[in-house]
Amino acid sequence: MIEELVKYDTELFLFLNKLGNTSWDGFWRIVTEKWSSIPIYAVLLYLIYKHYGLKGTLIIFVSVALMITATDQLSNLFKHGIKRPRPCQVESLRETMRYVAERCGRYGYFSAHAASSMAAAVFLGLSLKKWYVYLPFLLLFWSAVVAYSRIYLGVHYPLDIITGMLIGGLLGWGFYKFQIWAQRRFLKDSAV
Repeated sequence: MIEELVKYDTELFLFLNKLGNTSWDGFWRIVTEKWSSIPIYAVLLYLIYKHYGLKGTLIIFVSVALMITATDQLSNLFKHGIKRPRPCQVESLRETMRYVAERCGRYGYFSAHAASSMAAAVFLGLSLKKWYVYLPFLLLFWSAVVAYSRIYLGVHYPLDIITGMLIGGLLGWGFYKFQIWAQRRFLKDSAV
């Protein structure tokens, strides 16, 4: 059964990866760069500060820092525990896939990019949905675009992405609940 799942995962990877063309390669390289999301995070930080104040923003900032650390470390634990090679490391795929990334790490299960972007989308979307009803959906879309960029570039299989998004979503929800508790525990006039 695992072999069959891996086979379908590889086939889906090749289909999605080959949808790209050279005119879009630069765009997807920018999308996948962690620094390219700074403008989005700056706007979200402003909105958090606007509605939560300085102390509430500090609690959210600490929660997000812990959450991103958790997604990153959990991803590393899985990558080095499972040791599934990234598609760009598989010799038999190199001739049939598009490899666009500048670097290719060793192992890929599961995607830290997918996990951290989904965790941030869920956490920040839930934290601000009271004031911005459509924001969670926009952030989920942004997270899916970031996740797809990893397939486009040739560094992750779809299963790496789906697992990362699921784990990221769970961590985002869990840390959102944690920050609600922290806001109520440490702030009397909480925006929560």
